[in-house]
Amino acid sequence: VVTGATSGIGRAYADELARRGLDLILISRSIEKLHTAAKEIESQYGRQTHVIQVDFTKGPSIYPIIAEKLQGLEIGILGNVLIPGTKYLCWRQALSCNREQLSWSLCAVNNVGMNYAGMLVYFLDVPDPEKSITDVINCNMLSVAQMTRLVLPHMLERHKGLIINISSEAGSQPQPMLALYSATKVFVTYLSRSLTAEYRMQGITVQCVTPCVVSTNMTHNVEVGPLVKSASAFAYEALNTVGYSNYTSGCLLHALQHIALCIFFPGWLRLSTFCMRYTEKFAQSWRQEIEAMMARSAKKAD
Repeated sequence: VVTGATSGIGRAYADELARRGLDLILISRSIEKLHTAAKEIESQYGRQTHVIQVDFTKGPSIYPIIAEKLQGLEIGILGNVLIPGTKYLCWRQALSCNREQLSWSLCAVNNVGMNYAGMLVYFLDVPDPEKSITDVINCNMLSVAQMTRLVLPHMLERHKGLIINISSEAGSQPQPMLALYSATKVFVTYLSRSLTAEYRMQGITVQCVTPCVVSTNMTHNVEVGPLVKSASAFAYEALNTVGYSNYTSGCLLHALQHIALCIFFPGWLRLSTFCMRYTEKFAQSWRQEIEAMMARSAKKAD
């Protein structure tokens, strides 16, 4: 199961999982984009797909719909991944084997997420803050908890399962002018790490992935470069960390950036008056460029 599966990191994970021989359930907001993604995955990788159309900003009302549509399905890529000749499941081997070696695997990728329309902004300086705050919380926090609630019982029945929750580097330190988004990612990180402790003895792996900047619609398709990963490259490297780490930046480049940020740009500095003044000036100076990037991103999406 992959949420937010029609673009960005979610689509990249879907493609990479299909390439590695797994069938998929794709969940996202746009039915047209879901059908397009499903057809492309089936054509390119020869895997079966199911699609579920919901808007995660709508809150609790959507989860009975998802639960109903999951009933009766062998939940696409949900089941056990078994390696012939081994006694215990190894996710590292499972995600690198070919489809002839695969039985059904239980895997869920909680990727869906959103930010304000812009990059750096004061908490209340967004259009319709009441709606924006609710939408971000529903999409970034409630979705992870509720989707985990839906898939975890299936995993516990079979004593095997993999849940991948996409958090963010933004959740590793306080982020003024990105306050709500970074706070929601702290929730994802702490929930994931706590679930790891609760369920690992029952065969469940919960991995928390905390990327830095990846070129997606959320980052306005920023140009790939020395510090920026493409979504496809990131998903490939991040999946290769499964079985090695349950809390990961996803790739070596982002792990090095995380270390550098912790050393040279720690939380106390980000919260200082000096840094706030600089951040505000930076946001103002880049506002036109950000708006141009948003326009290009919207045009590309259309």
